[in-house]
Amino acid sequence: MSLDNNKPVLVYYTMLNYAPAAEKLMTDNFRVIILENPDELKPVVMDRAEVLLAPLGYYLGREIMDACPKLRAIGSNTTGHPHIDVDYAREKGVKVVTLKDHQDFLDTITPTAELTWGLIIALTRNIVPGFKSVLDGQWARWPFGGKAMLSRMSLGVAGLGRLGKLVASYGVAFGMDVKYYDPFVEKSPVEGVTRLSSMESLVESSDIVTIHIPHEPETENLFSSEMFDKFKDGAFFVNTSRGELVDHDALLKALESGKLAGAAVDVLDGEFDPDFVNKVLDQPLVKYAQEHDNLIITPHIGGSTLDAWSLTQEYTIAKIIEGLGL
Repeated sequence: MSLDNNKPVLVYYTMLNYAPAAEKLMTDNFRVIILENPDELKPVVMDRAEVLLAPLGYYLGREIMDACPKLRAIGSNTTGHPHIDVDYAREKGVKVVTLKDHQDFLDTITPTAELTWGLIIALTRNIVPGFKSVLDGQWARWPFGGKAMLSRMSLGVAGLGRLGKLVASYGVAFGMDVKYYDPFVEKSPVEGVTRLSSMESLVESSDIVTIHIPHEPETENLFSSEMFDKFKDGAFFVNTSRGELVDHDALLKALESGKLAGAAVDVLDGEFDPDFVNKVLDQPLVKYAQEHDNLIITPHIGGSTLDAWSLTQEYTIAKIIEGLGL
């Protein structure tokens, strides 16, 4: 804990795993109270807290804000803020700092788009089962032939925001027929990418569908049984966005029925529950993946490169410092 009494008090949680550079920026500018997670917030801390960091999986709402009489700012190095009552914070004059509206900075953070393509290639070229076969002492290419060359396949990008644009541009580079649907983007900023009029028309006409849509109440379970029924037979589905966008029972049904040839997901619904790690093996999709080779699940590693972690953490702290006029 920093001992400079002229600095504002910031509450940091070790579960955030800040990189050394971000940690130094934080301790240079704040008196830092270190806790393991928000469950450890006690009145003696809340009475002093001027800045709260906000980990995903813990809701920072009016109850906590009202218990922190000196609160001036809330920070989260995330692109969304469903875990923060932003409207109430603004009512109280508390600054909320996330990455959501910092487009120029976010354009330099590319790992999620890169992982999306890693998953697309791994899925369509059977890389994981091929690798497993070698470990089992086999050396046969024929069981692992991909469905088609990427250049002969169509890519449907659901959401043409920051990540959707990157993913779409990579698809163009692969020589694919790239289409998108986004109600907020009338004209594609990416040359060679065509806008379709609805999500239904996008999934009906795409060999691979990848989603890049923020989690909001109105987007939850957007990919439902009805939506999966509209997919092309034998299509592939990739989600590196948020698990809450997908009805997981519907996704499982689409895989079991053969409607989807395969899927790759980096996110699962409920993953931000602090106890989720103890429930992973109970997830129906995980159980399916244990027995089948056409589903890849990764543990939300989309943004997980060391440089991206450090840069986003440092940027968030820097914006808090700026917002407080320090």
